[in-house]
Amino acid sequence: MNLPVLIVGAGPVGLTLANLLATRDVPVVLVERNATTSDEAKAISLDDESLRTLQAAGLAEAVLGIVVPGTGTRYYDRKGRPLFHARGPEPYRLGYTFKNQFAQPELERLLLQSLKDRDGVDVRFGTELVAVTDAAGGAIAHLRGTCAGAGDGSGDGTDLPVSWVLGCDGGRSTIRELRGIDMTGTSHRDVWLVADTVGDEHDERYGMHLGRPDRPTVIVPGRDGRCRYEFRLRPGEGESGTTPDFATIKRLVSPYRGITPDQVERSTNYTFNAVVANRWRDGRCFLLGDAAHMMPPFAGQGLNSGLRDAANLAWKVAEVWHGRAADGLLDTYEPERRPHATAMVEFSERLGQVVMTVDPMRGRIRDTAVRALLLTPWGRRYLSEMRFRPRAVHDSGLVVRTGTGDEGLVGTQLPQPRVLVPPSLHPSLLDHVLGNGLALLGVDVDAAGWDRVSAALPGALPITHIDVRLGERLPRPHGERQAIADADGRLEAALAGAHGRFVLVKPDRYIAAVFPAARSARVAAELARHANRERTP
Repeated sequence: MNLPVLIVGAGPVGLTLANLLATRDVPVVLVERNATTSDEAKAISLDDESLRTLQAAGLAEAVLGIVVPGTGTRYYDRKGRPLFHARGPEPYRLGYTFKNQFAQPELERLLLQSLKDRDGVDVRFGTELVAVTDAAGGAIAHLRGTCAGAGDGSGDGTDLPVSWVLGCDGGRSTIRELRGIDMTGTSHRDVWLVADTVGDEHDERYGMHLGRPDRPTVIVPGRDGRCRYEFRLRPGEGESGTTPDFATIKRLVSPYRGITPDQVERSTNYTFNAVVANRWRDGRCFLLGDAAHMMPPFAGQGLNSGLRDAANLAWKVAEVWHGRAADGLLDTYEPERRPHATAMVEFSERLGQVVMTVDPMRGRIRDTAVRALLLTPWGRRYLSEMRFRPRAVHDSGLVVRTGTGDEGLVGTQLPQPRVLVPPSLHPSLLDHVLGNGLALLGVDVDAAGWDRVSAALPGALPITHIDVRLGERLPRPHGERQAIADADGRLEAALAGAHGRFVLVKPDRYIAAVFPAARSARVAAELARHANRERTP
């Protein structure tokens, strides 16, 4: 297959997806109907998993230069008093800080610049997709220029043969509309005012959720004096889709700072949706990000969920494009991603109903319940470690359960501790060793076990073999097999339960299987089934 992959939409999800595919030597055409990247700071928070995804595209260090390494979210009660601070389960569990504030225009410019430096990437602004026609071995994308001097320059349009069409074109997705895909969920009528400001003196590195029933408020400080304010409006204070007047902004912001008109970068009144597309694949077309799911902003997971989609689908498209897997592998995308995305939509909706309630009695009950939880060690961990947030787990798709007592690891994301890598033994982030493909970790297994697994696995997808040494021992490479050792105890904490077994890790760092050498034939058969399965009609 030599046709490029078409990505529709040059927001953060589309730009990240293009970088991930280019990293895997897949040619990409990226089209965006607007003339440039967005100047609107929509998303403002990247979590540690998103930074790990950007690491896979070689962009983590650059992105760290434009974010505020955050310390989570602080929740306040109905009277504006601190309740608790949610910091996440473990510092640097995935290699990065748990929550990081950023300005979306800066991120988009950085991601776009990276694409300009890569081979095999064709970026076309001022170009829109108007139709998709199925064709043998691919599809024909019908494109049209939207503004003079941009895109392909053809007012009549052009036809582009492509292998797949990946829709990262937002809540009003053209691809979703063209393929007749509906969304299921709720459209909320609550109107919120959002204002992005500059010249702000807030120096907190955490978001603030003020659960005041009289005026639910969110404040998220950013870099260089930027700050995001969001206020729940009362009836008559503003209509969705309109720009609020400065007098309203000044009145709402005044309890927190003084402000002048030139300090308002962006403001709008909006409502939100809690919806999920009824299907995420239609033939050669796929939906990602807001095209596949839209959620309330209260958990800060809209963009992060889209980047999870990109991480999941990119490696599968690359494997099929390069001929190492059949098209059926792409059918594992929706079963792996839909359950967590749906759970996150529902969670964001519930969180808003509880934290941002306008009912004084509900606010009182919430505050009483939270303070009761904080009296117990379990309750404090539940709140401070955000155990109330849905955990991403792959229950179906490319997962193999062998019934050997390690089911708790299967489908979960492997942490990213620092490991010792010979010959220098310089501590390195785990993903630098895992690479961009499947990785098989042998956790303190013997040579006979490796021989048995190596004999069983050829014929499926290419896999990097890595010896894992736990405890205070030196790693010893063997032939082409890499070796790593624990640098600080976190690798052992992650994999101690797999001692004497093999751990198969997918390129998006979710665990596909944990198994002893004796079950290697079964794992190989399941892996080959997914890799060789033709497309589901």
